[in-house]
Amino acid sequence: MEWMDRLRELHEAGWKPVGVGGLITAGLFATYCAWFANTGEGWVHVLDGANLVFHEAGHPIFGLLLGSRITVYGGTMAQLVFPLVVIGSFWARRETVSFAVGVLWFFENFWNIARYMADARAHVLPLVGSGEHDWTEILTRWGVLQFDTTLAGFVRLVAWAGMLATLGWLVWRWNDDKQYE
Repeated sequence: MEWMDRLRELHEAGWKPVGVGGLITAGLFATYCAWFANTGEGWVHVLDGANLVFHEAGHPIFGLLLGSRITVYGGTMAQLVFPLVVIGSFWARRETVSFAVGVLWFFENFWNIARYMADARAHVLPLVGSGEHDWTEILTRWGVLQFDTTLAGFVRLVAWAGMLATLGWLVWRWNDDKQYE
């Protein structure tokens, strides 16, 4: 029951209430992301354009800060760090819906990463920058290149689980807020 006590503490920490409009907006955002990330070209318009900018900026930033060996990881790391900064900002202000949308953005990135990861051997995706495939290099370093699609499948599963858990949390907050009105 300790986890139930922790959930109650989070509730009492002063999260802003979730209105029906916020719940619907977050649900539509998640649906939009899930639809475009998992159909057709696998690209969430506007959002993945921003993610690509963060990804490409991450290579030199992490390379300069942590060394050239880390450069190849910098793209994916930056792609995840930017949403985490947004999430942290909304968490600190207890902005429930904004926090949830930030978490949805974070997990949407996993579909994008999985798509890139699954292309490590196929090399079908158009590349930006130097033309080197990050995930080919990463998975080769780890000695698991032959598992690119299997690992990508797991990352997709993490994306789905994270998105659904976030929406579940938001619905729980909305329902819990209604009980205290």
